Amino acid sequence: MMLANGTVLGFMHGDLPASLRPASRSWQSGTLLVACGCALFAIQPLVPLAVSVTVSNGLILLGLTAYCRSLYAFYERKPGVWLPLPAVLGTLGVFWFSAIQPNTEIRIIIISPAWLVLMGNSALILKRGAGRDDAMSRRMLFAIFASVFLFTIVRLLHYLSLGMATNFSIADDASRMNLATPMLAAILPVIGTTAFVLMCSERIRRQWERAASTDYLTGLPNRRTLTAAGTERFKAARAQDESFAIAVVDIDSFKAINDRHGHDVGDIALKHVGARLKSATRGVDLVARTGGEEFVVLFDRVEPDQVEAAAERLRAAVRAHPFAAGTVKISITVSVGVAICRGEDADFNALLRRADEALYAAKSAGRNQVKLAA
Repeated sequence: MMLANGTVLGFMHGDLPASLRPASRSWQSGTLLVACGCALFAIQPLVPLAVSVTVSNGLILLGLTAYCRSLYAFYERKPGVWLPLPAVLGTLGVFWFSAIQPNTEIRIIIISPAWLVLMGNSALILKRGAGRDDAMSRRMLFAIFASVFLFTIVRLLHYLSLGMATNFSIADDASRMNLATPMLAAILPVIGTTAFVLMCSERIRRQWERAASTDYLTGLPNRRTLTAAGTERFKAARAQDESFAIAVVDIDSFKAINDRHGHDVGDIALKHVGARLKSATRGVDLVARTGGEEFVVLFDRVEPDQVEAAAERLRAAVRAHPFAAGTVKISITVSVGVAICRGEDADFNALLRRADEALYAAKSAGRNQVKLAA
């Protein structure tokens, strides 16, 4: 099952986005390494003890290291330089106490902390990922790592309590723990791989949702998101008798910037204006780019006598900060049309049309100013 899961993940690798392929490749490597290590344990009577114990434990430790590296890559974090050390030290220790001074108890004492460090670190990475990813698959994978981590502690304490002889074997059926270990060892490569694939699927779904709701250039909400949010806030304002206002912001003479400096500079200018508008609003307000050089700001719970001042802050924030692109430095201004929700507004689109009319009035009056809709 481990080999099958690793192979299936290999076939899926090419269908994943480039950002997820490093994590997928590391997880596949981990699954195949653990599978090979377990397979070598299964044929232990056919291979010299020093070879089978050392190589199988080394492969499993490398597999756990690959899982840890995969999770670092998934959350776009850089692993520490210490990451290979548990596998290296654990493998060397197992080799010494199987080939030089055979002692099963000391081998278990050496290998268990190495497992715990790698699995504990993987669980910690998943725990810290909760801020970015609240998917059930992440919680499931965290539970798997935590469960195997706790089992490893119980396993270590169990074997220590037995008072093992130096030639004690963990590959026969003399102890129930000998039977439980391979069953638990299969959880990460089999069920864990399924959870990891679901994590990748969930990440892709969120990326598509973000792409569908976000302006590709500025990272601000797009027209689709604006319409949905505006409709919802319009209804809430009507139901709760709260004030609701919007501002339509348009960059003055934007075509001249594109014509004179090129579209690349124009794109930088759009991102600059979006950032300045965002900096001049509160956390509850929404700033969206609706296309071209036009932006819309939803003012949430703002008093009618404060709306014009809030819109003026938008205009001033852009005017006060010229933007630079290489050697090009341009002072940009915006015109702003503002509309406060009135009883005659049938829906959000009606409010938006009135703000548009106020914007045209600001343009006609000479640009770089705020006009309030009648």
